[in-house]
Amino acid sequence: MTTEPEDNLSEDEPRKTDFVSAVGRAMAILECFTSPEAIRQRGRLTLTEAARLTNLSRGTSRRLLLTMHELHYVDTDGKVFWLTPKLINLSRGFLLPLGVGEGSYAILTALTEKLDESASVGILDGGDIVYIERVEVRRIYSSRIVNGTRLPASCSSIGRVLLAGLPDAELEGWLRGNPLQQLTAKTKTDRAEFLAEIERVRQQGYAVIDEELEIGIRSIAVPIRSPNGRVMAALNASTISARRTVEDMERHFLPELLAAATELSRKMGW
Repeated sequence: MTTEPEDNLSEDEPRKTDFVSAVGRAMAILECFTSPEAIRQRGRLTLTEAARLTNLSRGTSRRLLLTMHELHYVDTDGKVFWLTPKLINLSRGFLLPLGVGEGSYAILTALTEKLDESASVGILDGGDIVYIERVEVRRIYSSRIVNGTRLPASCSSIGRVLLAGLPDAELEGWLRGNPLQQLTAKTKTDRAEFLAEIERVRQQGYAVIDEELEIGIRSIAVPIRSPNGRVMAALNASTISARRTVEDMERHFLPELLAAATELSRKMGW
């Protein structure tokens, strides 16, 4: 008699006593639909692809996908699977307590009208920043940025502000777990240079990224603080290098960003 191979997900490392492996596998199945491979395939994955991306057996993957289908989190045509809009309800449970909604969107809209550039709010999640609110005036990045888009924290203006807001011990831990990525010839990947830049962001209260994330793109970000002064999120505006110099952004964008960040802090109630 043959037996189904063990799923690697539960064998990678020791788990705490209260860890429920079935839940971990179910979350891995949902998360695999956000992988680069899934995105390239417009969010569609076969059973075989889902099993490979999660290190789960085909049998386990099939049962999980069909369970998610019964719960209406996943849909299928019998050949491929994809996520359903029901997952948006879960994201609302995260965003609404943050105060993200019509009020914050209105503040960003007013900001973009003043600057004639796109503006975004982002938070730190592991090695990345995640956009939680965005108003786009025009597309300037090679890939479209929307709510939920992730970018490397180390070379984005939002990320630099959020990292500068961490205590030194937390920043050191972050650096150990997240090697600095080289995205362009201008990206700062030398540890000493990077830490010096973080200290400069702390001192001046804002971050500027000049073609470190993508050639031809500049951005500037400021912190959004809680009532006790803790940096909870960051607000930025981006432009193409040919349209604005760094000095222009500091002179014209920075005051508007700081004012909008103060409004967002009050609206979000952090």
